[in-house]
Amino acid sequence: METTLLGTAAPAGLPRPDCPCATCAAARGDRVRAATALLVDGALLLDLTPGAALAAARAGQSLGGVRQVLLTHPHDGPPVELPPGLPRAGRVPDGQELTLISGHRVRAVPMDSPGTGYEVTSQEGDRLLYLPRGGSPAGEGGVRPYDLVVMDVLGRPDALARLRAWGAVTGATDVVAVHLDHDVPAGGETARRLAALGARTVPDGTTLTLGEYQEVPDVPRRTLVLGGARSGKSVEAERRLEGFPDVVYVATGGRRAGDREWAERISLHRDRRPSSWRTEETCEVAELLGGDGPPLLIDCLSLWLTDAMDRAGAWDDARWAADGQRALRERVAELVGAVRSTRRTVVAVSNEVGSGVVPATAAGRRFRDELGRLNAAFADECEHVLLVVAGQALVLR
Repeated sequence: METTLLGTAAPAGLPRPDCPCATCAAARGDRVRAATALLVDGALLLDLTPGAALAAARAGQSLGGVRQVLLTHPHDGPPVELPPGLPRAGRVPDGQELTLISGHRVRAVPMDSPGTGYEVTSQEGDRLLYLPRGGSPAGEGGVRPYDLVVMDVLGRPDALARLRAWGAVTGATDVVAVHLDHDVPAGGETARRLAALGARTVPDGTTLTLGEYQEVPDVPRRTLVLGGARSGKSVEAERRLEGFPDVVYVATGGRRAGDREWAERISLHRDRRPSSWRTEETCEVAELLGGDGPPLLIDCLSLWLTDAMDRAGAWDDARWAADGQRALRERVAELVGAVRSTRRTVVAVSNEVGSGVVPATAAGRRFRDELGRLNAAFADECEHVLLVVAGQALVLR
């Protein structure tokens, strides 16, 4: 089954007409995108967009063989005229199946929001799932894996998590992001965010052949996200796992009775996370890394180090010199060894404090130095290392 993406953007296209935003300003060349529409084996058109016939011609395709035009949602973009020769466009009621003259079987997939998704199966058994903008499949799981999923990945990463939980998306599924609007990051940041979710985007006019080898993004197993205070490092870490179900959020800061500001910060983090994530408040991180289970988000290593230094008595100069330094080194080595050998997907957050003012106290300087050593040792065991500055992620590895 061949699927040609005639467009990959939101209904208004990208760039939007007369929009001065940074994303629209950067949308030039192969970053120019028309409204999303899919042509399947030249016989089925999913969504009707302005200039569909011209878009097909640019992609080396023709709409002359289209036998069915299906819509995912009431059209909310620019006025569209039906190109001559095309059958009348319509939507299929939820759950209904139909078989085209071409042999394709199409099932309307119910959504949790207005719109309809379509599951397309070829005569050879290749399977495609196309979801509307802002939509996620409703109902329960038990779905066979798809070869290709075309969906609003950035707008609804929870939908991708749901498909993974059902087994509908596996490591072999090609997940392609569409319905891209000007709220996506400018430049190459979009591709980087999608890759972290195991997805990708392609230029308009790209034809994907199901059953052939596709270079599906390889999700890194270990990632360290560094940054200063309020840099956006925690948001970046959460973003890298929001397309996966059953994430365990490892909170190393614990609870602080009577500290209202700390309680507000914890509440803010909790409200931002998907409801399916589970929280573990512990500094026994090595133990979690050594077990099996869903991905871990460790937030953060600097608070873990504070606890480790408390246990080692590292704040007292005499105890530090006697046995505190040795005890801390052993605990850090245990953590780093666990990261090296873990089989779980891990995203860890840590503060980058070595570039600021030199601390006024010996204890403060000791913490700064030990955190720098911990960050370096942890980073050595990670496939991906990021530095977040002013909300922008810089790839260090």
